[in-house]
Amino acid sequence: MRVFNSSLPSEAQTRDRILQAAQRLFAAQGFDGTTTRDLAKAASVAEGTLFRHFPNKKAILVEVATAGWVDILTDLLTELSEMANYKAVAQVMRRRMWNMKKNAEIMRVCFMEAQFHPDLRERIQLEVINKMTDVAEAFFQTAMDRGIYRQMDAKLVAKVFLGMFAIAGFSHETLINPDASAQEMQQMAEGLAEIFLNGVLVKS
Repeated sequence: MRVFNSSLPSEAQTRDRILQAAQRLFAAQGFDGTTTRDLAKAASVAEGTLFRHFPNKKAILVEVATAGWVDILTDLLTELSEMANYKAVAQVMRRRMWNMKKNAEIMRVCFMEAQFHPDLRERIQLEVINKMTDVAEAFFQTAMDRGIYRQMDAKLVAKVFLGMFAIAGFSHETLINPDASAQEMQQMAEGLAEIFLNGVLVKS
């Protein structure tokens, strides 16, 4: 017996397709410049299908702007578990540069729209920034307890690290040529790691 709907997309696949289309459109033309008709067309679904998966367009924006950070947070957790020396920090920074470039659309949506939508800004703060800070703080506190890093305020160290983490991610758009070579990327990563670990003052 033939199963006629076997090739139909699942609900999860349809939802994912809507989010991917929304990410592209919000990054290219902004939230306010994108209609639900635009979203439905880009996702190849009926406009009513959008509202079967999301209560409104704002809910789609919030999901787009936060969902991608789950993978980023998971990657950071893995990398922090392996980071214990200068070269490891440099490798983390270098990988962040490449990965953030791949996630440029998510970053653009987050930072472009968060300034106009307080509820989105709050969601990012609660589900992304706070969690990443907690992860980094726990890592650095453990490293301090083991004598790898000197004793300091672990939360402050975590915030400084995440600030440099963000610089590494946005370096293609701000600090180095978007077409920079792998060697230039490595030099940038090693420079950030050197400053993070050793500061800029001459040791007395």
